[in-house]
Amino acid sequence: MRLGIDLGGTKIAAVVLDPGGGIAWESRVATPRDDYDGTLDAMTRLVSEAERAMGGTCTVGIGMPGVISPVSGLVKNANSTWLNGRALKVDLERRLRRDVRLANDANCLAISEAIDGAAAGQHVVFGVILGTGTGGGIVVDRRVLTGRNAIAGEWGHNALPWPDADEYPGPPCYCGLRGCIETFLSGPAMASDYQRRGGAALSAEQIVQRAGEGDPLAVVVLQAWIQRLAKALATVINLVDPDVVVVGGGLSRIQPLYTEVPRLWADWVFSDVVTTPIVPARYGDASGVRGAAWLWNEPMLP
Repeated sequence: MRLGIDLGGTKIAAVVLDPGGGIAWESRVATPRDDYDGTLDAMTRLVSEAERAMGGTCTVGIGMPGVISPVSGLVKNANSTWLNGRALKVDLERRLRRDVRLANDANCLAISEAIDGAAAGQHVVFGVILGTGTGGGIVVDRRVLTGRNAIAGEWGHNALPWPDADEYPGPPCYCGLRGCIETFLSGPAMASDYQRRGGAALSAEQIVQRAGEGDPLAVVVLQAWIQRLAKALATVINLVDPDVVVVGGGLSRIQPLYTEVPRLWADWVFSDVVTTPIVPARYGDASGVRGAAWLWNEPMLP
């Protein structure tokens, strides 16, 4: 059986999938933030608990923030910054005494949805995570596309395209640049935009709720967020032209994005007609951990 672990910034979730893709076991624990050894301990315990419950050894796939550098073998680009520069794959394999497959969490979302989710049967899938960060992953024929530098699909750390005057140069990003897509489309980015325009300190969820109730400022912020998302995804379509865009993460629950983004992105996509569907992840918050387990379904593309 396949064990998947979703290593998030606030929680670590684990599932075991049976051969048909059903969940045979699941658990979650709080992430030991800023504690690398504690994070390794927590994942090791989850594997032990799963295998005791299942009565046998499982393959282990890990969905993680950031990626493993093909050059150094160390974690890079993780917004869970205590992982950066660490030999996560080697350290986990030493503890578990077996091979472990790791992939970016957005890649895990994309492979989960491509195998038996909202993108099942599609040739090229672009998976988006809109939440605390802004991630992206590409799957081709049910295989994760990693790329030479292990950054395929990392749209969140490109600059916001076609910025308005008040969007340039943009907010600073933890990656060291300014104006990254993530600094406009993440949940914290929406909250910051609301405050910048004179609103109170609210979460993205609260802002969306207020917009639904007709609060004028919340409506303006939500519409700006939707337009930025349309611009950002237009560049993905221009580059990759996926058969479907699947959206996961906490902000995937914003229902207007599924009607408004396709209406808007046609202004920036280099095509006479844009028929690309954009759909919510079938498995919601569980899609990433399911995708981690599915990493052992097929070899990953370079």
